[in-house]
Amino acid sequence: MSPEEQKLIMGLVFVPGRGRTRTLDEVLAHFGESDGGALALRLLRGAMERRDADDVGMALIVHASAGASVEEFMEPLAELFPAEWHRGHEEIVSMLGRLRSPRTVPTLALATHWVPECLDWDENRALAVKAIWALGAVPGPEAREVLEGLRGDEDEIIRENALRQLARRGEL
Repeated sequence: MSPEEQKLIMGLVFVPGRGRTRTLDEVLAHFGESDGGALALRLLRGAMERRDADDVGMALIVHASAGASVEEFMEPLAELFPAEWHRGHEEIVSMLGRLRSPRTVPTLALATHWVPECLDWDENRALAVKAIWALGAVPGPEAREVLEGLRGDEDEIIRENALRQLARRGEL
């Protein structure tokens, strides 16, 4: 994606005191698309092929601006999540969490322990906490089993959040 196209997409981001400088229709017209979800998916797949972290961010902006369904993004997001070359790990976990699907459990379970290099500084384990809360919202035994497995984790943050989710689910 060219710097001009990135700037166009960045115009979709709300900036306090300035608002948005572009509309989704302008972005769609530029890329020759009529559907924001389809454009976001196309941009995401292209970014993954090129291993372009900035373009992953652009695809996620288009997706959010279009209010597109996360369902069609589930497989590419699960594939993208463990890659070290991007910085969208937390956003991916948040998006997968909104699905509340048992199909997201393997990726969310990975997110409870794996710390990408770009988040190595985070002592609060925000990625793991987001994943645990997402697991807490997923119905079924798969998510419950992962949360049960985290009850005795050596990391206090992980352990406490897993216990909170089990309690919230009425499974403690």
